[in-house]
Amino acid sequence: MRFSNDDIVTMIEQLDTICEAARKLEEQYEQQLSTVHLKFKKSALNLLHYMALRHQNILDLQLKLERLGVSMLDRAEGHVMTSLLTVRNILSRIVDHKPTEIEKTFISVDEGMKLIRANTSALLGKKLKGSRVRIMVTLPTEAADDKKFVYEILASGMNCARINCAHDDEEIWRKMIDNVKWASRKTGRNCPICMDLGGPKLRTGSIKAGPRVIHIQPSRDLFGRVSAPASVWLAPLEMLPPEKVDAHIPLPLDSLRDVGKGDRIVFKDTRGKNCTFSVTGKRGKGRWAVCNLSAYVMMGTELQIKGKERKKEWRAQVGELPEIEQKILLRMGDTLKLHRAPLPGEPAEYGSENTVVKPAHVSCTLPEVFVDIRQGERILFDDGKIEGVVQSVSKDEIGVEITYAKEGGAKLGADKGINLPESNLGMSGLTNMDRENLRFIVKHADVVNMSFVNEPQDVYDLLDEIEKLHADHFGIILKIETKRGCKNLPAILLAAMRAHPVGIMIARGDLAIESGWQYMAEIQEEILWICEAAHIPIVWATQVLETLSKKGRPSRAEITDAAMAQRTECVMLNKGPHIVYSIQMLDKILKSMEDYYRKKGFLLPELKTTDFLQIK
Repeated sequence: MRFSNDDIVTMIEQLDTICEAARKLEEQYEQQLSTVHLKFKKSALNLLHYMALRHQNILDLQLKLERLGVSMLDRAEGHVMTSLLTVRNILSRIVDHKPTEIEKTFISVDEGMKLIRANTSALLGKKLKGSRVRIMVTLPTEAADDKKFVYEILASGMNCARINCAHDDEEIWRKMIDNVKWASRKTGRNCPICMDLGGPKLRTGSIKAGPRVIHIQPSRDLFGRVSAPASVWLAPLEMLPPEKVDAHIPLPLDSLRDVGKGDRIVFKDTRGKNCTFSVTGKRGKGRWAVCNLSAYVMMGTELQIKGKERKKEWRAQVGELPEIEQKILLRMGDTLKLHRAPLPGEPAEYGSENTVVKPAHVSCTLPEVFVDIRQGERILFDDGKIEGVVQSVSKDEIGVEITYAKEGGAKLGADKGINLPESNLGMSGLTNMDRENLRFIVKHADVVNMSFVNEPQDVYDLLDEIEKLHADHFGIILKIETKRGCKNLPAILLAAMRAHPVGIMIARGDLAIESGWQYMAEIQEEILWICEAAHIPIVWATQVLETLSKKGRPSRAEITDAAMAQRTECVMLNKGPHIVYSIQMLDKILKSMEDYYRKKGFLLPELKTTDFLQIK
């Protein structure tokens, strides 16, 4: 396709319009720019320039630039004004226009790359070798007592350790930190410690406990025949079994003295069915037994020994059993009542002909959100496994119609997440518990991760708290996990740039639920673009190699997802029994993809896995 001089001039005018919009944004945000940290001065300007660029629809301009063999501006994020003026000058030479001088204050391509590398190192430590992408690992509770485990994950490739303040306590956190520092000295690897603030947790409240009963089940084959008896541990409740068992039946110690191998203990279960425990041995003061038939045992069930002559009759009663955690079964079309009062939730009650006498109900942990919820808004439970629509709202109760649950119904338990993606919730991103935990964090960690950042004020609140605690040069990572957080991201970044170093975590779990699964791909792309323009490192989080960490075998989709993470500065792995293997696998993936990606741009190394055609 040929372009006339007029076509080229029109393209130049489009570029001039973008540059003018960028200058207007500079004037508009002059006050905010004056408060930015010295190390972010150029980056903040570049962010404004990028927002001016993306405010325009430049698809047609990009296609024309591509046909001319000129940069399409698709890699301009880190050096926007330099890229715009470079393209403008190339076009100007074609039509003999005077080129525009590129000021030294504008960020060059090399400078943009250096800024993101420097900001990443300041936040997450220097990368020793291999891929430039860091690996952040969430520490499990066992990291407090197992030095060898911490050493192993650090030696395997962990670059920074994450501790979630929503779990455990200060004593366990301190032990974790001590073990990380010990392992860091042993390996010679620097390992910054990041600690997550829990943030405002909107979750289901408690649910009324079920009966205190144990269901003992032997293993059965495909024909329903018993293939292996159920293993039973007879001992007081506080005397835990030395190995995994199918059931722990609490009995007083004095009643077990006369129980020996070969004894048969008989009882009637809750159905009135005759059942038997066959004693197979002892371990310390406890006794092992097996049960060949299904049995339901409750508190107070009377046991006695049969089939063996004794001088005195042996009888014992089953002691206190733990309550069964009950869940609420919800099907499409059901009604669920969310109530302000902290009363235990209950499943629906049914009358004759299976009619609902009383709908299921449960409380929520943040009843103050009731004032922000409106009729017709969507509501999701348990990571989106259950979805509903708000049908009614009062000051004390919200009625929800269930619009999605898996076939046969889904079970809602206590302490499960609640998402309100369409509600304008007024709750702050920093809770009283967060403020208390922050005192510990600034003394013992290197970076604080703030959850549910929705607007600039959330950032200001965090920075004010850090300043009160006299924590200079303390790193912060802001977790973007709501629609509001995405919408306000540029303003959030400008607020965060008052401090240094700063990072963004894409919390893809909540973000997908909040924004809708179908929009997740485009949302995470926009976050990647905007943060690159600000030279702020990104942590790619939520369910990376999740199946591998938990089950020891990855899915194909997980490998692709992990490879995509090469475009960020850090990838977060969650805990799991196979976490060491996950770290090693991720490290290999990131290193192998280093030759293929530079941020979101593709590179073209020599083909490695395909045979070359014979060129004659």
